[in-house]
Amino acid sequence: MNLDSIRNVYFIGIGGIGMSALARYFQANGKRVSGYDKTPTEITDALIESGIPIHFEDSVRFLEDYLLNSTNTLVVYTPAVPKSHKELVYFEYSGYRVLKRAEVLGVITENSYCLAIAGTHGKTTTTSILGHIMMVCDVPVTAFLGGISENYNTNLILNGTEVSVVEADEFDRSFLTLSPNMACITSMDADHLDIYGDASELEKSFRDFAHKLKEGGKLFVKNGLPIEGITYGIEDDSDYTAQNIIIENGAYVFDVKTPTALIENIQFNLPGRHNLSNALIALAMAVEYGCPHQQVVKALASYKGVKRRFSYHIKRDNLVYIDDYAHHPQEINAVHQAVREMYPGKRVLAIFQPHLFSRTRDFADDFAASLSKFDEVLLLDIYPAREEPIDGITSSWLLNKMTNENKQLISKEEIISKIKSSKAEVILTIGAGDIGEQVKGIKEALSHEN
Repeated sequence: MNLDSIRNVYFIGIGGIGMSALARYFQANGKRVSGYDKTPTEITDALIESGIPIHFEDSVRFLEDYLLNSTNTLVVYTPAVPKSHKELVYFEYSGYRVLKRAEVLGVITENSYCLAIAGTHGKTTTTSILGHIMMVCDVPVTAFLGGISENYNTNLILNGTEVSVVEADEFDRSFLTLSPNMACITSMDADHLDIYGDASELEKSFRDFAHKLKEGGKLFVKNGLPIEGITYGIEDDSDYTAQNIIIENGAYVFDVKTPTALIENIQFNLPGRHNLSNALIALAMAVEYGCPHQQVVKALASYKGVKRRFSYHIKRDNLVYIDDYAHHPQEINAVHQAVREMYPGKRVLAIFQPHLFSRTRDFADDFAASLSKFDEVLLLDIYPAREEPIDGITSSWLLNKMTNENKQLISKEEIISKIKSSKAEVILTIGAGDIGEQVKGIKEALSHEN
């Protein structure tokens, strides 16, 4: 597809984190952008403020206002939108060019030097670290992020078009639309079994992604994964290894052994070994691309993180409040490891909102084990997202599987009162649903506490 011939870009599901990055990209490139989403959010508010018209009712009657026609309009939709969506059906039957978000990303990046981040965990943080490194090294880069960068307060980094940094999303096999020059695989834990059926099909999909590399491309894999590539790991025998790790003032200080050099005294401010691993692979890809070591070290020291990825909202001696997007048992384990490493001996309360009935069903025992590690747990109802309820799969059912004695099923309206009655010194909100919308209220309520 020749994007130069496109005048209008219309998004169905424009408020999604990946969709909104594309909307900003097309707007920055002079296209007339408009769209639909189910509900208003901070993201849709920001897009509207930037001049993008958005409506929140699935009805073709709004489309006349946007001056769309099938000859110069591209329609982009997210797989989370049902096939029966009235607007999607209208566009498909009216001869418009209709593409999934991932397909559009493939078109945008095919003529750039593309660095793609794949894996069931760590994609967003790694992509945003790598995008930040490229900016500090003044690489002409466009980076599409699956979260809001704390450094740039956006999910789109624009500094040129020669190089692209993207998340390679395994959901719906979306990453198979990409043909990167350089790629990494951070993890391959079972997930999205509603799409794949079983873990072996998910693994096959990652292998298929590895074969999508352009000729002469480089593939990086976390040490221990069953795919060949340049390896990276922490304190092991990988091609890129983080070693001599210490914690100083809440930050990691470490060295990295590369295949040809030793990069010393690197500082990285995000807690958790999972984030250290994310920083390591971003460093490895930047170094292999050709970024100077000194600039890479400078970038890692100034990296601030991604909103809802171990985001601090209160950080006092007697009270810490952290919000995190973790929605898979392995991600919850990573959050737990980070909290225990940074706050040894402190009492920790986790408030968790399960995301998807199918994921809760498929990993119930693992969720129960992960959540039971915290001192106290408050469990919210399952956030359905794109799914209908599944018989017998409820938060109450999950709660009964947990071995933690200090556990309760609560409503969102009870969160603040339950936190205030707790003796926890570290508070966590965890989940990928709308629990993030509770953060502001929780922070305000706790900020008035002594």
